[in-house]
Amino acid sequence: MDFDHKIIDAIPALAWCAQPGGAKEFLNRQWRGYTGLSVEEGLGWGWKTAIHADDLGRLTGNWETLLAKGEPGEAEARLRRSDGVYRWFLFRVEPLRDETGRVVKWYGTATDIEDRKRAESLCAAEKRTLEMIADGAGLKDTLDEVCRSIEVQAPTTITTILLMDPNGKQLWHAAGPRVPRGWLPAISPRPIGPRDGCCGAAAFFRRRVIVANVATDPVWSDANRELALENGILAAWSQPILTKDGEVLGTFALYASEPRTPTDAELELIEGAGQIALIAIERQRSQEALRRSEAELRRIPDVIPQAINVLTADGRTLYANRVALEYTGLGLEDVASADFRQRVFHPDDLERVGAERQLALSREVPFELEMRARRRDGNYRWFLIRYNPFRDDQGRVIRWYATGTDIHERKQAEERIQKENLALREEIDRSSMFEEIVGSSDALRKVLSQIAKVAPTDSTVLISGETGTGKELVARAIHAKSKQAGRAFIRVHCAAIPQALIASELFGHEKGAFTGALQKRIGRFEAADGGTLFLDEVGELPPETQIALLRVLQEREFERVGSSQPIRVDVRLLAATNRDLKAAVASGRFREDLFYRLNVFPIAVPSLRERADDIPLLVEYLVERSAKSAGKKIKRIEQTTLDLFKAYSWPGNIRELQNVVERAVILCDGDTLSIDETWFRHEPTRPPSAAESLNGSLADREREMIEVALRESKGRIAGPFGAAAKLGIPRQTLDSKIAALGIDKSQFKT
Repeated sequence: MDFDHKIIDAIPALAWCAQPGGAKEFLNRQWRGYTGLSVEEGLGWGWKTAIHADDLGRLTGNWETLLAKGEPGEAEARLRRSDGVYRWFLFRVEPLRDETGRVVKWYGTATDIEDRKRAESLCAAEKRTLEMIADGAGLKDTLDEVCRSIEVQAPTTITTILLMDPNGKQLWHAAGPRVPRGWLPAISPRPIGPRDGCCGAAAFFRRRVIVANVATDPVWSDANRELALENGILAAWSQPILTKDGEVLGTFALYASEPRTPTDAELELIEGAGQIALIAIERQRSQEALRRSEAELRRIPDVIPQAINVLTADGRTLYANRVALEYTGLGLEDVASADFRQRVFHPDDLERVGAERQLALSREVPFELEMRARRRDGNYRWFLIRYNPFRDDQGRVIRWYATGTDIHERKQAEERIQKENLALREEIDRSSMFEEIVGSSDALRKVLSQIAKVAPTDSTVLISGETGTGKELVARAIHAKSKQAGRAFIRVHCAAIPQALIASELFGHEKGAFTGALQKRIGRFEAADGGTLFLDEVGELPPETQIALLRVLQEREFERVGSSQPIRVDVRLLAATNRDLKAAVASGRFREDLFYRLNVFPIAVPSLRERADDIPLLVEYLVERSAKSAGKKIKRIEQTTLDLFKAYSWPGNIRELQNVVERAVILCDGDTLSIDETWFRHEPTRPPSAAESLNGSLADREREMIEVALRESKGRIAGPFGAAAKLGIPRQTLDSKIAALGIDKSQFKT
């Protein structure tokens, strides 16, 4: 074996080299061991026998195109393992040229991406499940979509989901569009027992049940065995859908048309599908981690399309290949310097993995780390660093080969999916909290009528009203009944964002637009393209942002901060304010032309004082919800309590009412709700005078609401039971308001 082949043979990945015309001249031992092909069988074009028939034409055509152009490239195809199982691989090739530019050899690697593809598919199915839940899809439609997603990954099987009957003694078919009609009577219902098929047995034993041969397995009772065989069900595998407490909610099953046991991939699909079904049933999500297994390379320095470093036995860097040098922007003279690692890797990662790396090197076995490497432009990207030892003839480690696989997109995708799913969960929670706008007063009916009229249009809506009246709920109701209902609803709280950052938040920014702008970022307008953007507290926008917002309303386009390239968007704009914008216009604090653009269709949300007739209904609704949350049963409300509620002026409106009801429910020991009238003595029962100044009256009400919340939370600001949570505003916003109003929060601490 020549030295070139010896190096390829040492690479801890499926690697090979080929002649200029494409015929393989060497396949390393990893390739031969994986495929089971001998040296003679794999050389030339014999390797094609290990490629899946459905992928061979596409892969071969791609290879021939690269040969003709002499260019590097990559393609995905399924490769047969020595046991006959096919798995997805990413094939990468790179030409080696002589000094005249002629291709003299090809080098390539194959990376197993089966787990990544399956994980991506399951994550996509999970995301779609959450989207359907958020959109209000029925459980059957959601579970049918889960089945379809799994069948795409396992096309030779049929999926079904059975749900537990309320009595807990039998299962009912709930989903599975491709289940044979003749088999449905056997699973609607399906008794639970040790011999009632794979689903009945899985629910009975609370564990996975594998029936490799329906014709002979004792799990199948004789009554259903023949019916299963008649409908082409010759093997079946079922997974119980269990809560954290072990309660059986149902089962997920795969049916096969031939007697066999499931593959490892199918077992993973069964388990993953069970988890996704659990999310749909309980409206919870447990995302399966995206883990991508990228094989590392050993040497072949400048012809392998992957970053490679060669290290001494104790871990010092000796050499970096062309890809690594081009990425970092360093030269070969820099590689052997003592501070090479400090110049390349993120300081936090060096500190985090330093001891772990030294310990792993001393063990002299392959290992891997995830670290951020500095690109030549100064930005860091995540890499999976894999280390493999190179030994001499006596078995001593003389070199380490470290390969870097860029996993930055995967890391970003994981974070993005987590944020999207968190947003979907928040949307689900928010919709369950506000199932409807409660009340029947004339003032509220007028608002509902306005919502119904303006929602189907594209008109801009300005929603005005005091703090806590439900302006965001009105905006969401408009969106829900609009043409944009199926697209994003993006909310921006203008008062909670520092004025220096509001333009970047709304319109995005380019990399380097300002200090700290290390990468490009899209703004809320781009995120809401095709949907609805809700600007809460729009009166707090600074003048320069008002100008940019006016342009978006007029021309439907804007530029990111730091860019002159216009971006067109199609966004329905809703705005809300608790200020008197007409007064702000008169004083020069708000642009008159922007006010008229926003005020196309004004909706004034009435205060709770103006809809006092709704208070009994609201109290009843809030008591029921709070009692359910607290695990209490409250059957009646004292009439004196209702009288107190109706007599109070509610400066904090519905939000304050909600907090008072929640406190009363917590303190309630029986089934009758009552409150202490001293709770309201600090607030005069007169309505506010129209002559009160905006600054005075609003500041007084704001101070009152904040002090009530601080008193109830015993001076605590943050956390689920803090004053910020009670008021429904960010902690930073509350801190700013406390400082501006001169409130001493220490007086409320106990």
